[in-house]
Amino acid sequence: MELEFNTNGNEKQKEACQYWIDNETTEIIYGGSKGSGKSYLGISLIFGDALIYPETHYFIARHSLNHLRKYTVPTITKAMRGMGVTQSYYTFNGQDNLFTFYNKSTVLFLEASYQPSDPEYSRFGSMEMTRGMIEEAGEKGITESAKNNLAASIGRWKNEEYGLKGKLLLTCNPTKNFLYQDYKAFKAGKLPQRKKFIQALPTDNKMLDSGYIEHLHDTLSPNEKERLLYGNWEYESDPSAMCDYTKITDLFSNDFENLITKEKYITADIARLGSDKIVIGLWHGFVCKEIFTIEKKKITETYTFIDQLRRTHGIPLNNVICDEDGVGGGAVDMLGCKGFVNNSKALNGENYSNLQSQCAFKLADKINTNQIYLSVKDSEVKKQIIEELEQLKRKDMDSDGKVGIIPKDQVKAVIGRSPDYRDMLLMRMYFDVNKSFFSAY
Repeated sequence: MELEFNTNGNEKQKEACQYWIDNETTEIIYGGSKGSGKSYLGISLIFGDALIYPETHYFIARHSLNHLRKYTVPTITKAMRGMGVTQSYYTFNGQDNLFTFYNKSTVLFLEASYQPSDPEYSRFGSMEMTRGMIEEAGEKGITESAKNNLAASIGRWKNEEYGLKGKLLLTCNPTKNFLYQDYKAFKAGKLPQRKKFIQALPTDNKMLDSGYIEHLHDTLSPNEKERLLYGNWEYESDPSAMCDYTKITDLFSNDFENLITKEKYITADIARLGSDKIVIGLWHGFVCKEIFTIEKKKITETYTFIDQLRRTHGIPLNNVICDEDGVGGGAVDMLGCKGFVNNSKALNGENYSNLQSQCAFKLADKINTNQIYLSVKDSEVKKQIIEELEQLKRKDMDSDGKVGIIPKDQVKAVIGRSPDYRDMLLMRMYFDVNKSFFSAY
C-alpha cells in the first residue's frame, strides 16, 4: 500500500519523517510548542506504518487514556482524511483501546502514568511492538522509567521481516522532566547519534487556522508564552518550585573550601517496606563527601555499615541521624543515634507543618545560595538527585496555614520512585535548625 503524507511545507515534520525511515535513529523528540503539528505528525507516522506493513503492532501512549480519547482520536480522523484513508480501513474497540486495520495491523492506546500497584511498569514488559509513540511526553506523571519500559517493547514484532528499525517518537512541549536533559545535550551538540531532537514552533506549521498565533498571544500568560508559543525550554513556570534549576545543577561544582568544617555528619534514609533503597550521606560540614546507595539490607547489616562508617571517620553519635519512620526505627535503636520523624513537630516553634517541611525549606535555601557541595561522580545518581530536587515544591501556596511541601506520594507519582536522595539531603538540615546539636558555625 502506498500513502502520501503531505507536510504542506512544514520542514520540521519533513525532518522527522526522514529520521523515521533511516537506519540509525531509534528515538525522535519532537518539541515543541502549541500548534507545531506534533500529534498530526505522530499519528501520520504510526498509522501510516500500520497501513503499509501487514500484521505489525504499534502503540500510542499518553499520561491518561481519557486524554487520548478526547484529544488524540479527533486528530486521527483528521490525519487519516489527509492521507485519503477512510474508516473502512480500520475499526476501534473502545473497551480494549485498540485500532485494528484491514491488514491485521494494530495500534494500541496505552496509559503511561505511574501506578502504585505497578511501580516498575511491568505491565509493559510482555508487549511486542514494532514501533511506538508517546504523546505529550512532557506531561506530569510520565517518567523516564515509563519511557524506558515502553521503548523496551519496540523492535520486537516483524521488524526484521520488513527491515524496519525500531523507533520511538516522543512529542512534547518544553518541560523540565527527563526530556530537559536531552534538550541540553542537543543544545551542546552532545546528543547520541541514535537520538534526534527537533524543535518545532507554531510558525513551522503552515496549516494553522488563521488567527491561531494571535489567539495564543492574547490568552497565554507570559510564562506560558515562553513555553507554548516561543518553545523556550529555559522557562521557570512553576511558582511552587522551591529550588532554581541552575542552582540544583551547581550542587556538583560548588567545591568551595569554606563549606568544609571540622564537624562531620552522617545522614541515612533507611529503606522501608517495598523497593526503596538505602541512601547514606557522609558530610564534612556542608560538603557531602560521599553518597552510598545500597540495595535494601537487613537492619543488622545497615546498622553495622553505618557504625563502621562513623567509627572510621570519627563521627560522634550525636552527629548521626537516621530516618526513624518504618524500619529505620530499628537502626536508630541499635545505633543510639538521632532519629528523624518526618511528621513530627517543627523545631524552634517555626511555622512549618512538620519537621520534614522545615528541613526541606532550609535545604532549598542552602541550594539557592550555593552553600552545599555534593561530591558525586556517578551520572545516574546525579540525574536522580536533580529530578528529586526539582520536585521539591511548596504545598498549598495560597493557604494561610502552616508551610509545607507536597507529599512524598505525589512526588513518587511524578518521578516513578521514592525521593530517597532528597530525604537524605534534607536530614542534614536537622543539625542546622536544631541549634543545640549544631556547632559548625
